[in-house]
Amino acid sequence: MTDITLVADVDGVPVRTGHLIGGVWVGSPTTFESRSPLGWDDMLLANIARGDAGTAAASVGAAVEGFATWGRYSRAERAEVLHRLADLIEANNEQIAHVECLDMGFLQESMKLRLVARGAVNFRLYADLIVEHDDRRWDAKSMDNHVIRMPAGPAAVITPWNAPFMLSTWKLAPALAAGNTVIHKPAEWSPLTAALLAELAVEAGIPAGAYNLVQGIGHEVGAALVADNRLRRITFTGSVPTARLIGKSAAENIVPFTAELGGKNPLIVFADSDIAAAAKKAAWQYDDSGQVCLSGTRLLVEESIRDEFLKTFHAEADALVIGDSRDSATDIAPMAHPDHRENVDGFVQRARANGDTIVRGGNKMADSLHYELTLIEPMSNNSEVVQNEIFGPVLTFQTFADEAEAIELANSTQYGLSAIVYTGSRERAERLGEELRAGLVWVNTFLVRDLTAPFGGCGISGIGREGGEHALDFHADLKTVMILDNTTT
Repeated sequence: MTDITLVADVDGVPVRTGHLIGGVWVGSPTTFESRSPLGWDDMLLANIARGDAGTAAASVGAAVEGFATWGRYSRAERAEVLHRLADLIEANNEQIAHVECLDMGFLQESMKLRLVARGAVNFRLYADLIVEHDDRRWDAKSMDNHVIRMPAGPAAVITPWNAPFMLSTWKLAPALAAGNTVIHKPAEWSPLTAALLAELAVEAGIPAGAYNLVQGIGHEVGAALVADNRLRRITFTGSVPTARLIGKSAAENIVPFTAELGGKNPLIVFADSDIAAAAKKAAWQYDDSGQVCLSGTRLLVEESIRDEFLKTFHAEADALVIGDSRDSATDIAPMAHPDHRENVDGFVQRARANGDTIVRGGNKMADSLHYELTLIEPMSNNSEVVQNEIFGPVLTFQTFADEAEAIELANSTQYGLSAIVYTGSRERAERLGEELRAGLVWVNTFLVRDLTAPFGGCGISGIGREGGEHALDFHADLKTVMILDNTTT
């Protein structure tokens, strides 16, 4: 690896194309391309350093050295650095949003107002939580007991290609706040804003080695990273197959591991609900081309309101504007990568061949990476499109006769990340809140969440919980100090 200052000009925004290791930007002998889903064939954004096992080992070594410094910062000192980083994110909001729009395809206005802004909020949240935290103290058995959070050490933070900036901050903020050093491995499909964030972290005053960035292909550098026995934590968001591989490495080295793995989430609509509001929210599950793990992709509607719901749903879906993510009039962005669009189309074509009813859509759109907004009515609850995560603008539609059947259908997949319920009955809302197998249940709303609440899923939707104190506890080793009450000063 060599010291580099090379940057790519991404439509006027300079972006580093290397790795940040021990406070130094370094390159690799080979690179990989970052292309824009807004114009795949003619929009090469940058050639990014392609890390390998040596890169991974160097980054962990730097994190081990950096831990000697960052791990000894007081909570107030760490909070001060994280607040400065949040300030810098806010000051660079437009540039970050523009680069991520080009790199991943999400709507630029949504990035500025929602996702990049949330990134700053994440760092402020954890900065404040560590300062406000009161260590637990109590007397028992003539002992003064005191529980202390110790920073665990180097943490591998592996983030997905969808909403990469925001999801990176969601994982990096608690790890750094807890006093851990980090090695961030972003997804190769959307690597650019990870470099912007790393540069801002350096500007905010994070010491060398506390924040490291490794770029590259998952099986080349990511696999070597998570297998390193010097890591003390691994946190991952992505696919179930990749999580299984990471979990094996974590188990081999006895390293705590948390994973958020997506979902096949039900959106349940009862006849006593505001049907127009429910249908509108259902149509908006196509947001970001369905590339959102929390989306309610299985529409479960009470049989008596089937026709009324579908009429409103189709009207709302027809009104959504599919277009260029840089245009503020656009509602639906393109898909992030040609390979992913092919994967989504494979689900739809197999459903068509197997006899499922394509109610709307079901085709790739010409001259772009968009996919038609698709609704499928399956022949069976066992259909592939019902049971497996598609992660695209494809929803399924099923009806139910009563509450018991709604719960049975909702809980019938291996996933359990979220659920959305529309009902006019508070009693029913409470019952379903108890009965649904999901880490999060929204009633008559969606994506509104207190960030201190636990976040995670059941079944193959993940392991562990993120959010608030839950994430800080994961990134710490808890220690209890017990002092006999008669010990003198």
